Amino acid sequence: MVQAILGKYEHYIDDITIIPSRGGAFEVVVGDSLVYSKLETGRHATIDEVMESVDAILGPVPDPESS
Repeated sequence: MVQAILGKYEHYIDDITIIPSRGGAFEVVVGDSLVYSKLETGRHATIDEVMESVDAILGPVPDPESS
């Protein structure tokens, strides 16, 4: 998932931080906004879910694969 996010948003983000955790936590945060929380939904996010949520915060950016 990190590779997909970096592939699309690498020119639009300053940094990305991956923090390993225990207890089934998987959360994606953009700025101060929680984009996805496995703890809240009880399931793992799909790549499309995360990408759509990031687009909603950052605004749509050109998909490098469609260029």
